[in-house]
Amino acid sequence: MKTARLFSSLAVTAVAIGACATPRAPNEARAPHAPNGGAAADDTSPRVEVAGPTPPPSVAPATTRRIVIRPARIFDAKTGKLLTGQVILIENDIIVKVGPAATTQAPPDAIAIDLPNATVMPGLVDVHTHITESPKDIGYPSLGISIPREALTGAKHARITLEAGFTTVRNVGAGGYSDVALRDAIADGDVPGPRIIASGPALGITGGHCDDNLLAPEFHHSAEGVADGVPGVQKMVREVIKYGADVVKVCASGGVLSRGDSPEHSQFTPEEMRAIVTDAHRLGRRVAAHAHGAESIRWAVDAGVDSIEHGSYLDEAGIAAMKKHGTYLVPTIYLQEWFLENAEKLHLPAYAIAKARVIFPIAQKNIARAFKSGVKVALGTDAAVYPHGLNAKELGAYVKLGMTPVQALQSATVNAADLLGWSDKIGTLEAGKWADVVAVDGDPTVDVTTVEHVRFVMKGGVVVKNEYAK
Repeated sequence: MKTARLFSSLAVTAVAIGACATPRAPNEARAPHAPNGGAAADDTSPRVEVAGPTPPPSVAPATTRRIVIRPARIFDAKTGKLLTGQVILIENDIIVKVGPAATTQAPPDAIAIDLPNATVMPGLVDVHTHITESPKDIGYPSLGISIPREALTGAKHARITLEAGFTTVRNVGAGGYSDVALRDAIADGDVPGPRIIASGPALGITGGHCDDNLLAPEFHHSAEGVADGVPGVQKMVREVIKYGADVVKVCASGGVLSRGDSPEHSQFTPEEMRAIVTDAHRLGRRVAAHAHGAESIRWAVDAGVDSIEHGSYLDEAGIAAMKKHGTYLVPTIYLQEWFLENAEKLHLPAYAIAKARVIFPIAQKNIARAFKSGVKVALGTDAAVYPHGLNAKELGAYVKLGMTPVQALQSATVNAADLLGWSDKIGTLEAGKWADVVAVDGDPTVDVTTVEHVRFVMKGGVVVKNEYAK
């Protein structure tokens, strides 16, 4: 999804402070802003470990907060199996042990959370959101939204997303670094929301999907991430990182919601793509490439991007290249159903509706073939094209295209964590990882739609939703 912004020079000066903000656990420092840089198998660019700003010296909490969770079942995201008779021990924001209830002794001061009929899972991960945007803002209405307003909208969506069970998101495109500001506000405990890996403005060519093509020529306006030529894209990569980007988002092809371009056409040249990836990886950031067209997918994969977003015209050559390089596919499938059902009701632009009617059926067939071929997949929704909070419906869409329920769940847990470079922090319920836990009724390994109704959410050892306690 592309954000058109007229006043791109505005800085975000404030983010709303919610009365229901989730505080950090006593010993929880702000999460590192940038995952470690990833590269394709043949990428030889230097690798730098990036951990974000240096945190203040840690101070031991006056008291250690201990929790024991006793569920009916635990979803082991690595094996895809359900474990029974297990408990989870938590200290402050970290899981310290997952083990058999019969032999795992909970500390006497531990707070017990009993979920005798629930299946617990790792906190879910969505690697393609636009958390500061809404469906009603697509097209010309976006021109009237200021950057501060976008950030405030994001605060609302962050709470909704967290309560839906998504404790981590990768946000791939936002105006004025509003997602960076929101990321920091959440990390500081000012507003509730998931952990955010933020991109800031997406990089795009002049007149491309990530430019602003809605205004008349006399405005001489371009979107803030627009860059052309190798020197131009190198400078833009460095600029977004300077202002806080954890990941670099690049628009390698045209799009559905943008005016005047075709999703089938490539946009950045191979030389520009290689320059973007080389600089991003050298500076410790991974690269997500919006790519619908077959040529743009191949060029992006050959350049070494870490993920292909959408992949609508993915062909056999593209599939082979992705498997060779270990590139992740981030399909955004459920939005297709929702968009076609609701676009006319929302009076969305005719050009977007016309393109969607052509591309979406093609995408369904190509993504199903990619699933069958064994391309690595991480769950991404493009939430903002449809309402935030419906993110888990993406799981059911994957199953309809051939995934098993377990594979779909793994796309939102272990696979997503791997793509982000955060496998040591999230994605499974294991000792040493953040205490991000969600619970649902029933067995999601049989019926994945149960995850659309998350009833318990814990982020970093803090319960933010518990319908079982009612």
